[in-house]
Amino acid sequence: MTLSLYGLREWLGATVVCAGLSIIAFAMGMSWLVPLILLIWIALLLFFRDPLGRKPESMLEEDLVCPADGHISAVERLEDHEAIGGPAVVVRIFLSVLDVHINRAPCSGTVRELRYRPGQHLDARSEESARVNESNLIMMTRDDGTPIGIRQVSGAIARRIVCPLKPGDRLTRAARFGMIKFGSTTELIVPDRGPERTIVHVAKGDRVRGAINTLVTLHDEA
Repeated sequence: MTLSLYGLREWLGATVVCAGLSIIAFAMGMSWLVPLILLIWIALLLFFRDPLGRKPESMLEEDLVCPADGHISAVERLEDHEAIGGPAVVVRIFLSVLDVHINRAPCSGTVRELRYRPGQHLDARSEESARVNESNLIMMTRDDGTPIGIRQVSGAIARRIVCPLKPGDRLTRAARFGMIKFGSTTELIVPDRGPERTIVHVAKGDRVRGAINTLVTLHDEA
């Protein structure tokens, strides 16, 4: 396990602040505060952890890997979605402050467009937050031409979506592409080709791990 560079500003800042507070605590004869400061520092560093050595449980092209750690908060079938340009299945993942917040690519492909939308910062556990909160939609095209969407949604605490991607960038399956700082939501959006060709392997409440679990199997159109 290592620390994500996406959190460089935060964990370096926390190190400086906590070191300063520890020095002040010693100087004021309040050394008992140092262990508490250390625990706060460790907790912040753990938020920006980036587990190494993760591999998808399936490398089949039709199997889409989970883009984030967390719990499935919803599985929806929509008549139309802008990322797909038609019927879509949306698998929504809620990330608590205790989860790894690195986002991963569900498949190999090319970024075709990004759509950032400012918005509110409601609790990411609420259904309304997925509709009105600040978000960033990454629209990519899989190597076989299939449109795929990944949507980063901020939460009540999270106020910064990190996504260094730009149109034309190439992503490989399970590759890191950004994060949302503190509690948030990540959505995987795929074409709805019917229950026999768009097979969802998870249900609301399931625990999932980014870059490992298969969320959806997407078979070719008939």
